[in-house]
Amino acid sequence: MTLFRRAVPAAWVRLLLPLLILLGATGHSYALSPVSIGREDVAIDLLPAVDIYRDRGSSFQVSTVPGADGIVRRIEVESNSPQSSGDWAVFALANNSDEQIDRLVVAPHFRLADSGIVWPDLGSRRIVSITPSEGFALDRQQSPEADVFFVTLDPGTTITFVAELASRQLPEIRLWEPNAYKDTVNAFTLYRGIVLGIAGLLAVFLTILFVVKGSPMFPATAALAWAVLAYICIDFDFWQKLVPIVPGEEGIWRAGTEIALAFTLVVFLYAYLNLNRWHGVLSAFTALWLAGLGGIGVLAAFDPPMASGIARMSLGATAAIGLLLILFLSWQRYDRAIMLIPTWILIGVWLFAGWLTVTGRIDNDIIQPALGGGLVLLVLLIGFTVMQHAFAGGGFGTGLLSDMERRSLALAGTGDAVWDWDVTRDRIFAGSDADGSSAIPIAAMNGPARDWLPILHPDDRDRFKITLDTILEHRRGRIAQDFRVRAEDGHYHWICLQARPVLGSTGEVVRCVGTLKDVTERKKAEERLLHDALHDQLTGLPNRELFIDRLDSISALATTRRDVRPTLFVIDVDRFSQVNDDFGMATGDTILLTLGRRLKRALRPQDSLARLSGDKFGLILMSETEVDAVGAFAETLRDVVRAPIAFSDRDIILTASIGLTGWSEGAGADEVLREAELAMYQAKRLGGDRIEAFRPAFKTHSSGKVELESDLRRAFGRNELSLAYQPIVRLSDGQIAGFEALLRWNHIRRGPVSPAEFIPIAESTGLIVQLGQFALDEAVRRLSDWQKLPGQAKLFVSVNISSRQLIRQDLVNDVRQTLKLYNLAPETLKLELTESLVMDNPERSAKLLVRLKEMGVGLSLDDFGTGYSSLSYLMRFPFDTLKIDQTFLRGEAQPQRPIIVQSIVNMAHELGLAVVAEGVETDADAAKLKLLNCEYAQSYLYAPPLSAEEARRRLQERQTRRAS
Repeated sequence: MTLFRRAVPAAWVRLLLPLLILLGATGHSYALSPVSIGREDVAIDLLPAVDIYRDRGSSFQVSTVPGADGIVRRIEVESNSPQSSGDWAVFALANNSDEQIDRLVVAPHFRLADSGIVWPDLGSRRIVSITPSEGFALDRQQSPEADVFFVTLDPGTTITFVAELASRQLPEIRLWEPNAYKDTVNAFTLYRGIVLGIAGLLAVFLTILFVVKGSPMFPATAALAWAVLAYICIDFDFWQKLVPIVPGEEGIWRAGTEIALAFTLVVFLYAYLNLNRWHGVLSAFTALWLAGLGGIGVLAAFDPPMASGIARMSLGATAAIGLLLILFLSWQRYDRAIMLIPTWILIGVWLFAGWLTVTGRIDNDIIQPALGGGLVLLVLLIGFTVMQHAFAGGGFGTGLLSDMERRSLALAGTGDAVWDWDVTRDRIFAGSDADGSSAIPIAAMNGPARDWLPILHPDDRDRFKITLDTILEHRRGRIAQDFRVRAEDGHYHWICLQARPVLGSTGEVVRCVGTLKDVTERKKAEERLLHDALHDQLTGLPNRELFIDRLDSISALATTRRDVRPTLFVIDVDRFSQVNDDFGMATGDTILLTLGRRLKRALRPQDSLARLSGDKFGLILMSETEVDAVGAFAETLRDVVRAPIAFSDRDIILTASIGLTGWSEGAGADEVLREAELAMYQAKRLGGDRIEAFRPAFKTHSSGKVELESDLRRAFGRNELSLAYQPIVRLSDGQIAGFEALLRWNHIRRGPVSPAEFIPIAESTGLIVQLGQFALDEAVRRLSDWQKLPGQAKLFVSVNISSRQLIRQDLVNDVRQTLKLYNLAPETLKLELTESLVMDNPERSAKLLVRLKEMGVGLSLDDFGTGYSSLSYLMRFPFDTLKIDQTFLRGEAQPQRPIIVQSIVNMAHELGLAVVAEGVETDADAAKLKLLNCEYAQSYLYAPPLSAEEARRRLQERQTRRAS
């Protein structure tokens, strides 16, 4: 495209407009009337505003309308097609709004309305390409039935478009809002599918009747049905899915189906009325007519419009002559003619409507598919007429069921409401006497199946229709679907539809019977479980797992789009443990909730915030990419944390260590998060209340952890891992009642490694699951061996469970398989869990612990008093043992601690829980606990953690003393 721009003042443009109009009339074209586009416009007919230019060759020049600056331009467009028609269309669009507008320019390939009778327009490609006066040529959208181009109009612009025409006719061109056009196409898709399905079933059914009955009228009727099916397939653009159509041959196929329709209608009329019995002239005339239509069929390959025009005139002539014959034969009391009168009148009405359509007297989007559906209904009526005559005296059962049968079938399903769909009459019956179905809008569910669509949720409507269509198509199976329906109060409720088809004598589905059940509460519970699994229970923010998933998604997006360059922040509150110590856990939780809300208010919709752990937050910044803007945002985050938090009569002022990192090429989610955390740790090392951007040098600080992680992975194969067993003593007699299994790592070079050092690494890398399985297997194996000693049959062992193990699906199965492997009684194995671990996901924890309890495994709550210390979860979760944290048994300088211990023991006994006291320092403490009826104690006073051999020796020594 060549663009000539003239710097013409606006006043000169107004003076030159009449001249430009005159030039447009004399050959120098000019689109004078731009179509104004508004945001609310859905579909605009552009045809009145389009100027057509014929035989202008492969190069076309035109003047544009004045733009917003008043400047007139001259554009030259070169043909994109080797076989250019030389015809061009010009129109202009103006976006007078202050927003960018996206629209589709749509030119249908075929339009029955105003297509003509003689030499009709049978459809073809209409537009080769569209070139705007500004920018590049419009992108063509894939569409089998129309030329669709996507256009974007900037605010306040006026653009002239030059379309290269592929055919002489342009019967329709519209400007559609994309979503509205998609909805319109989808709306017609279901209708076309139903009509095609009916036409296909009808053609097959009539063909089968011909095989069974053998009467000449049946093959004639079947041929007419197949011709109608072919016509519908062409008209609904379904034929090209069956037979590839070369571009430009659409007219041949359309003309062929119209000729077939005219041919088979003559054959049907002749065969049904049995015209050969009346006079030989009728047979000869019919033969000549059919021969002529056969010749027209050959002509269709060379001149489709002419052949189609003759076929259309043949249809009209057949209807007129047929009506005369039917009236004459009816006067002669010929029963077949009498039975055909209503059908033939409807054929005449259909042809009259078709004449009004092709001549342009009726011109809308509905008439063409309506005529197709009407044609199928006509063939259906013809089929009924034929069957009524052929099976005179016979009948088909309606397949009606009694009320008792309907209810007995409904009782075979589940739910409260009866659901019965009479397919033959398309009537749905829904009803129930149960109170539980009061939320289901029973009254709105009775009637045709289409009446369900308004009360169904828009997202469920297509699935509902597909479900019913599938049952009808396959004639077997069961319906088991959940849908949302709108109740009388306007709220949506989930219902479960369970039904099965009932087949009639012909093998077709005559009805579907089943039940409806309100499952809203179940769905809400599932949504709560899903939400709880992915969100923090305290703040409601996404948890670490969901945050990592979002990072993975953004990582994949960043590899393909250079404009996506987010910044990742890790925010850790400085010295937050001191807040918990000074004000308590409840106040600390309230402060975390306040911080989460403040941070969320500082974000934009495209940004993401998550709680990674106790006082650590993660943030993905997508709204800012400039370095200065990111730095300012980081300062905003620091100010948000610094803002005083009012508590009672004082203000709590917090600070945060903030680490941030940008997104580098090819970086993964885990790597980016690790970089941000390293930057945060660097800020903490420098005293906190700082913002640190990641630098590669930070990785050297964590090299020790990386090396330790690698060594931990190799520790399994090197047999460096073992368990230590600390005795749990029964206070009543001082005997060992069991052991707590504690993980130990004896590094090949470094020697013993503290659990406080390697357990966090195992948690962060996922190795904790493998460590937990090792501890479970080793502890159960040792316990099985010790229980074989005399008097140790009831000895138990406690094994700690990590958070990763608790959220795994296989924990219950792992415990069951381990107990089975070593033939151990379940009650002698106790699993220890901390309060914070259970409360991370209380819904899932409750279900898992109940399953473990049903197996007979003991459950022990560790570190009681350091976390939530809530009676609600003690009653909710099936614990049988409570372990008092050692902080309550140390430090006699605080006189309230013995009172707290006594309260905890009394409370545990009231709830039926055994108590284990950790950290007993003196015999006097043990005596006090014994007076409180505390069952067990565990501390260095009795023994430090022992090796497996030492523990076995200790058990044997106790047994020897007892025997002596």
